[in-house]
Amino acid sequence: MRYPLLDSIRGAVLISMILYHGVWDLTAFTETSWDWYEETPGYLWQQSICWSFILLSGYCWSLGRHHLKRGLTVFGAGILVSLVTLLVMPEERILFGILTFLGSAMLILIPLDHILRKVPAWVGIAGSLLLFSLLRNINDGYLGFGTMELFRLPEVLYQGMAATWLGFKEAEFFSTDYFSLLPWFFLFLCGYFIQKGVDKWLRERSSEPSNIMKREIPALSLLGRHSLEIYLIHQPVLTGIVMAWNAF
Repeated sequence: MRYPLLDSIRGAVLISMILYHGVWDLTAFTETSWDWYEETPGYLWQQSICWSFILLSGYCWSLGRHHLKRGLTVFGAGILVSLVTLLVMPEERILFGILTFLGSAMLILIPLDHILRKVPAWVGIAGSLLLFSLLRNINDGYLGFGTMELFRLPEVLYQGMAATWLGFKEAEFFSTDYFSLLPWFFLFLCGYFIQKGVDKWLRERSSEPSNIMKREIPALSLLGRHSLEIYLIHQPVLTGIVMAWNAF
């Protein structure tokens, strides 16, 4: 089931992503240089986009019906992006990017759903956020909260591409867009449990969720309904525009 409000939110995040990547192209392919983009403001902008897409994807999982088909489609799109970048611009290759992660999360949640649906929403949200925070630095070799290191993980775990996909990133691995299953799966689960909580909260107040979710901004909803297609084509289009503009 599609809800226009969610499509509108997704469309707004999509615009933010396109603008962010547009700035990336300007700084990468022209002499444009903005210090703020390379520092904390740029990082927060990038993270706001990632978090929004992952939370939205988790939120919408229960609202869909064809989980296997959707998961395989998104995962396949991620593989396509990896192949194209490896062939066209290997120095900017994307391995285990956001689409590969989202597809993986959608598929993994299929067998887990019958167990997780029994977990109270508030417990699921709190637990997911706690585990996400604890595992936030797993790519760097340790468990902890922020810069506080609680436990250094064995280096033997950080070997091979399968381990890198999971979150144990091997030292020589490089990708311009890397989202491992851990810790990001728990942010995806947070969105999943938020949907359960919102649905329960609305029903307890005799509000039909679909009535609220029908609100929309049409232009944003249109973008949101075609987010995967736009994601796949926006970067080549932006790069082409910037390079053509730079040529003159």
